[in-house]
Amino acid sequence: MVHYTTVATCALNQWALDFEGNYQRIRESILRAKALNARLRVGPELEIPGYGCYDHFLERDTVQHSWDVLARLLEDRSLDDILIDTGMPVLHRDTRYNCRVVILNGKIVLIRPKMYLANDGNYRELRWFVGWTKRAETEDFVLPRFIA
Repeated sequence: MVHYTTVATCALNQWALDFEGNYQRIRESILRAKALNARLRVGPELEIPGYGCYDHFLERDTVQHSWDVLARLLEDRSLDDILIDTGMPVLHRDTRYNCRVVILNGKIVLIRPKMYLANDGNYRELRWFVGWTKRAETEDFVLPRFIA
């Protein structure tokens, strides 16, 4: 027997460091995906702070404000019952990673750092992030206190 599911992919008009506006657009895209009976909603890379933050990625405030937005997504019960894949910078052991954060019903299911960073042409991801090198391994991650 074949089982089908609906996946919602989003190309949002995110702005660098517009945390409130980015949150609103992310939230609206999740609600629209739910209205279309999607079971998984996948957003753009670094959608929480906006991809074009450039050297602002080096500032801890950018990471902190990204966690603040994620906390709002986790607390919003109207966003339950859909698997949400979003993107944000994450510090792990004082190293900055470009991560996918997967959440479901107010819980973080997975934090997945990007392994292969774009570093040619217009892209300089290695300036701001480190690629994850531990293939097929997991590590414990200590969440910020206001998330845990």
